[in-house]
Amino acid sequence: MPESFDLIVRGGDVVNHAGRGIADVGIREGRIVRVGDLGTADAGQVIDATGLTVLPGVIDSQVHFREPGLEWKEDLESGSRAAVLGGVTAVFEMPNTEPVTTSEAALADKLVRARRMACDHAFYVGGTHENADFLGELERLPGCCGVKVFMGASTGSLLVADDEGVARVLASIRRRAAFHSEDEYRLVERRPLARTGDWTSHEEVRDAISAMQSTERLVRLARQAGKRIHVLHVTTAEEIEFLSHNKDVASVEVTPQHVTLTAPEAYERLKGFAQMNPPIRNAHHQAGLWRGITHGVADVLGSDHAPHTREEKARPYPASPSGMPGVQTLLPVMLDHVAHGRLSLERLVDLTSHGVQRVFGIAGKGRMAEGYDADLTIVDLKARRTLRHEDMASRCGWTPFDGMTVTGWPVMTVIRGRLVMREDEILLPGQGRPVRFQETLSD
Repeated sequence: MPESFDLIVRGGDVVNHAGRGIADVGIREGRIVRVGDLGTADAGQVIDATGLTVLPGVIDSQVHFREPGLEWKEDLESGSRAAVLGGVTAVFEMPNTEPVTTSEAALADKLVRARRMACDHAFYVGGTHENADFLGELERLPGCCGVKVFMGASTGSLLVADDEGVARVLASIRRRAAFHSEDEYRLVERRPLARTGDWTSHEEVRDAISAMQSTERLVRLARQAGKRIHVLHVTTAEEIEFLSHNKDVASVEVTPQHVTLTAPEAYERLKGFAQMNPPIRNAHHQAGLWRGITHGVADVLGSDHAPHTREEKARPYPASPSGMPGVQTLLPVMLDHVAHGRLSLERLVDLTSHGVQRVFGIAGKGRMAEGYDADLTIVDLKARRTLRHEDMASRCGWTPFDGMTVTGWPVMTVIRGRLVMREDEILLPGQGRPVRFQETLSD
């Protein structure tokens, strides 16, 4: 009798840890059972992936879905819809909501709210001076992906700017903590440099030295504490060079925005819609980020999806808030870079799946391998589409990439063996579940 599966994805060009080649993927009870030629095996559902490319499920490890407290910008349901339409199977959501996610009760509240989400999920706990000594307990709670610390103020009230506070955080944790690395003291000194209505001054206010100074401090403190750190949205060539010599303690995230948009052109064209923290920088720094990708310094690609309304973004600088949406466009934008030869598809998979699994110690996700969750992102590498405001599922309703024509598009999103999105249509809303982590399985 032929082997039977719940779902077979047949004949796609599979990209995983073993390389790339035509194969079938057999799925049973939400997990991958076989990858290879399944011959005459049957299944309750068969997806013909001929001519398509099958990737391990994309994981976006930095999103701000704004719930609770800021739902007019985004909420967990709308953000997750944007995610699965973009081929993203799981997200890690940030703590700068209202109230902030700094306690067991706040995390539990988010997990209840997240039952509406279309994709799998985990939540960061924010590190503060008040909870620094308890973070080692909070980071091991089910549904927590780790601790997030803002060393420079961004959107929200979380901030640990001083070395003593960061050292207390590092002393408490056991897992790898994620940091927004900009030096708050220098940012305060440079705020008078902001020119009203001139977004090109954003890069001067939050200059490259602010980032480098903070990252040097952070690595020194992590090394002294013997702890691991994850430096979010690295933006400078100098940081990439420095972090390349400190990979034993530091992992590195870059974003599609910073490797695609450049200053001053982005600010002149998009004005407040190009404003984010750390800033979009010039071509010198962007070239440094690409070197970091090419040479293996970068571990993870995160979108830093951080939506604000059009009305908020239209305020004159510096009253306009920082942040832009990106979870739905992360994969199309980066597939376009693949199409133009800037990185290989295998490297993209490492940055969006394998790398996230390694950095955060995810259990059962991030690899297309037997025994892992059946999370698949199926793409058409030949499809040409134009990114448009009106196609964005995010509540904010815009994208900084509006009008950009890309080659490569996510056509199906499979989460734990369930076809959640097909051809821009969400088939199974509200199917998301908490992501599990290796260091919390005993809890």
